[in-house]
Amino acid sequence: MAESWSSLETAESNFRPLVVIELAKGTKAETIEWFTKRIVDKKADGGAQLLIKPLVTENGCENIYLVGASDLRLLLGAETVGLVKECNDNSMRTFTYSSRKTFKDFADDNHNFLTMAECQYIIKHELENLRAKSEKMIPGYPQAKLYPGKSIVRRLLTSGILVQIFPLHDREELKKLRHSWYGRVKIGYQPLDDIRCYFGETIALYFGFLEYFTFALIPMAVIGIPYYVFAWEDYDKYVMFATFNLLWSTVILEVWKRICAILTYRWGTLLMKRQFEEPRPGFHGVLGINPVTGREEPVYSSIKRQLRIYLVSLPFVCLCLYFSLYVMMIYFDLEQWALDYHKENESSFSSLMLYVPSIIYAIVIEIMNRIYRYAAEFLTSWENHRLESSYQNHLVLKVLVFNFLNCFASLFYIAFVLFDMKLLRQSLATLLITSQILNQFAESLLPYWLQKRHNKKMKKRICSQKTDADLSLADQVNMEKEMGTYLGTFDDYLELFLQFGYVSLFSCVYPLAAVFAVLNNITEIYSDALKMCRVYKRPFAEPTANIGVWQLAFETMSVISVVTNCMLIGMSPQVDALFPDSKMDLVLTVAFVEHLLLAIKFIMAFVIPDKPRDIQMKLAKLEFESLEALKQQQMKLAAESLKE
Repeated sequence: MAESWSSLETAESNFRPLVVIELAKGTKAETIEWFTKRIVDKKADGGAQLLIKPLVTENGCENIYLVGASDLRLLLGAETVGLVKECNDNSMRTFTYSSRKTFKDFADDNHNFLTMAECQYIIKHELENLRAKSEKMIPGYPQAKLYPGKSIVRRLLTSGILVQIFPLHDREELKKLRHSWYGRVKIGYQPLDDIRCYFGETIALYFGFLEYFTFALIPMAVIGIPYYVFAWEDYDKYVMFATFNLLWSTVILEVWKRICAILTYRWGTLLMKRQFEEPRPGFHGVLGINPVTGREEPVYSSIKRQLRIYLVSLPFVCLCLYFSLYVMMIYFDLEQWALDYHKENESSFSSLMLYVPSIIYAIVIEIMNRIYRYAAEFLTSWENHRLESSYQNHLVLKVLVFNFLNCFASLFYIAFVLFDMKLLRQSLATLLITSQILNQFAESLLPYWLQKRHNKKMKKRICSQKTDADLSLADQVNMEKEMGTYLGTFDDYLELFLQFGYVSLFSCVYPLAAVFAVLNNITEIYSDALKMCRVYKRPFAEPTANIGVWQLAFETMSVISVVTNCMLIGMSPQVDALFPDSKMDLVLTVAFVEHLLLAIKFIMAFVIPDKPRDIQMKLAKLEFESLEALKQQQMKLAAESLKE
């Protein structure tokens, strides 16, 4: 591979812009010169060995640069990041430049062997791994300190010198994707492979899960409709519905693991080796030596971090939870007022007023969730976690705990304190439907309207200009850099998680919850697709093998749903009448049924394999071949040492 690196040219022949770098206005010339030189320098000299050129407009260079790479550079980069591609024998293997001829669809004149998303991911990886050598500061900015091994791009971002880095859209490919994805209303599967090729595995996996979850909800919706219509007050019949719901929630999550394994094996990410995790951009501390890498990097005391978590973050979260419960009690006061008003007036208007408190409370819940999200992000960043994975885990935990209590506390209070099943049904329906409408508006419709309005202004500004190919590219870059930044799938998974809670926690009380969830998810697929293609900048592809911590979150919710549904059924008048003499017998029976259902859930989770048999065999075969290759290499080295 060393010969390949040394022979690599950095000429700008057939330059294909893939990534845009925007520097702050007024960035000093010596800083730009130093940064661009590091990008084009050879790997042996500590550079990224990429291609870069300024974006020239009528106003001259506006500190916007286009980054690309030669085909050879991208292939070598694919080996560096460990991309997995399909071989001619239909197996999936880690790509190596030396064995490139063995991979399917590879040819020296085939420039589409790597998808555009993969090329952009390689460039992002190389830019992020540009590290300071002997520099003590960023040239022109003595306050922006550097030290050996520090990521240059991350330092430029935290110093405000680098505004943003984003991948360019491919307008032709995007047009095709939009047509096949949401261009026409149709009943069918999403083009997940095309989504993966364009946006990467993380986003494709989210849309795959959204689609799968929607289809999985259909049996619940179909069964729930007759239960709602014909057996509204008959809790005996709800026992079977709730039992089916609980087993259903286990099966769909286990089957998803298998589908996820099939998708990620086909995409190659199931086999990708996990790379050593670097410190996150916001991590700061006293300069020290990393005992693992031996490189200089910031060091921060774990004791200080724990003190921040337990003495500041935890009390703040508890205070927010208390405030959420306080708002909930205000909601119940409003409910009582609406009920008293209805009893006094008995009119159509007073009947409508019964739903007003729940609608107001649903809106307040959404506002509180969003405000708390910002506070949780600030606190988690202030805790100064070294790794991005640790930061994400602490953020997810904070957000899930608050959202769970904020969204479901009132329902638990109505069910197990007030024992008002009619109010529980009304509140559950109102909260579910209102939250879905608000999410659709806030996440898709409003951003789309704002972006469309901005695009019209941009097009009016350039429509009178005579455009050629370069100017067209400049217009595209200028339009895309003003688009919103997609912040990841966190909020999308959170919305599905809360929806899963509404459907599963109180299924025996409101069977129509699954019906509204299906209708919402169908529109969600189209609105999220529209959002990805028209509203936000193209995000960088991020390889992933599963949905991460969200799998555990959904499984935890399904366990809690067993407890709530068993308690609700045990509280029903019909079940209560079976134990007229001893309430203790009722409690013990409900506890026994609950433990039995939990045992069945865990047995089913154990029995259903996470990966299909054929994929297990393919993975085992690859592991065996890797061990054999390593053994052969060791034997060869031993034979050479004996000769010497």
